[in-house]
Amino acid sequence: MRRRIAGNLVWLLLDRGLQVIAGICIVAMLARALGAEGFAHFQYAQSLVYIGASVALICGSEVVIPRLVASPDPGFQHRLLVHVFRLRFAAACAGYLLICSFLAASGQPRESWLAALILGIGILLREPFGVVTAWMQAHTRNRPGTVFNLIALAIKAGTVALLLASDAHTAPPYAVAFALEPVVIVLCLVLFYRSQTSTRPVAHDPDLMRHLFNEGTLFWISFMMMVGARRIDQLILKPIVPLGELGAYAASMQILDNYVAIATILVAGIAPLYVYSQSDVRKMRLNVLKLTVAMTALGMAGSVVIALMAPWIIHLLYGSAFASAADLLRLSALASSLVFTDVGLSVLAVYLRKPTWIAIKWALVLAVTVAVDFLTIPRFGARGAILGYALANALAAACGAVMWLHVARSGEARP
Repeated sequence: MRRRIAGNLVWLLLDRGLQVIAGICIVAMLARALGAEGFAHFQYAQSLVYIGASVALICGSEVVIPRLVASPDPGFQHRLLVHVFRLRFAAACAGYLLICSFLAASGQPRESWLAALILGIGILLREPFGVVTAWMQAHTRNRPGTVFNLIALAIKAGTVALLLASDAHTAPPYAVAFALEPVVIVLCLVLFYRSQTSTRPVAHDPDLMRHLFNEGTLFWISFMMMVGARRIDQLILKPIVPLGELGAYAASMQILDNYVAIATILVAGIAPLYVYSQSDVRKMRLNVLKLTVAMTALGMAGSVVIALMAPWIIHLLYGSAFASAADLLRLSALASSLVFTDVGLSVLAVYLRKPTWIAIKWALVLAVTVAVDFLTIPRFGARGAILGYALANALAAACGAVMWLHVARSGEARP
């Protein structure tokens, strides 16, 4: 098992490592091309799209992967994936319509709404076709996914570089470059899945759809609240602070977004074999603790490095126009390590199939984030948003720790 986990991690780290490096370079090119205010418009559009995309997260990997691991029959797995795809695609359409409705009602400037509509194309592709990614993760076959992601990333980076070289200084062309990435990934995923499995038509099963919907609903609500908690800050900031300050804040958070995503990638590679496959609850609980300790140590080490090097990082990536982002990056980096702790502890609720726990956690986190942001942003600007970010991360990690202690004391078993 250790050898399989190690091989899995090598590909995941290669994938994420290259994606982080390329992602940071792409954001740097984008910021230099658009300037602080244009970058603020683009990041606002991205935040809106992320929130809309959360609607498509119904019946997520936390529901699908454990089922795939528990039932290796190819026929069952194909039937399950088809029904999950149908659910996700319907939800994705609803998410895109939600974005369109918000843009129509809020009167956003052209720079924001056109970019949001283009970026929103990814909503219709990423999660519905992400069922193939879940299938590969359940089989610990991450090499093809890594190759597909890197091909798409290379096309995206190349397109952004060409736009920068051609002196493009508006958001919509760069939004098109970003939208190319999910299109390429989907094409690769579909071709790969068709080459590996039988893709015969699957009859619609209303009972299975209803069961998947019901089982995934609380996770779905939790994901929407989680994404809202992570992205609502920029929506609150825009009408309150100058666009330049929003751009500096968005620049610092973009670096951290690339960094903390490592936590999710690592857990996605480790959890299927190290946690989900365990039949002994005590062994599972111990593995979750080990995983969380390792994730926390990694998160703290990386956060300290980013905080110490913040001025140099900002100057290297964004230039002097974003100098004010250095202090924001330093403060927010120190709060980001708790994201690694939370991701490690969240595996416990997934294993026990306790979506209610996750929903309660993210409801509390979202409520605290919104309350703190509305109280502090008018007075402290972007630093108020960082305070909300720090408190949200601390609360999420604390909820996870309480869940782990509850299971340790009660000896609760998997249903």
